[in-house]
Amino acid sequence: MTSVQLLLAAALLAAPAIASAKQIEVKMLNTGKDGAMVFEPAFIKAGPGDTVKFIATDPGHNAQTIAGMLPDGETEQKGPMGKDFVLNVKSPGLYGIKCLPHYSMGMVALVQVGTGASANLAAAKAVKLPPLAKKRMDSYLSEAK
Repeated sequence: MTSVQLLLAAALLAAPAIASAKQIEVKMLNTGKDGAMVFEPAFIKAGPGDTVKFIATDPGHNAQTIAGMLPDGETEQKGPMGKDFVLNVKSPGLYGIKCLPHYSMGMVALVQVGTGASANLAAAKAVKLPPLAKKRMDSYLSEAK
């Protein structure tokens, strides 16, 4: 095979992975089906390589990861205030999300990436959260595997 043929073959093998990546949309809301200051949906299942787009539906919100609630090797990500934010999820595991201004009011979400058991489930459960955030997050963690 020539080098051009090898490159073409590699591109064709990678194409299904690229084509299967999806974007999941989450709204940042003042009021939603679960009450005040919510992400909707608040429990999200995604695959490695997917993106989760947090949409600034209502003003005054942001989305950012929660320290200690990320898969090993992932770095914290922070979206700007009042603007959409795209979270790139590469590693399987749990990604805790908060809206910084409304964190104490329970505005949290959980993104589970991959199938099967999440390696960081115990670590995510051990993270200290404000009482209202903990109540909501415990519910999402009970749905996670």
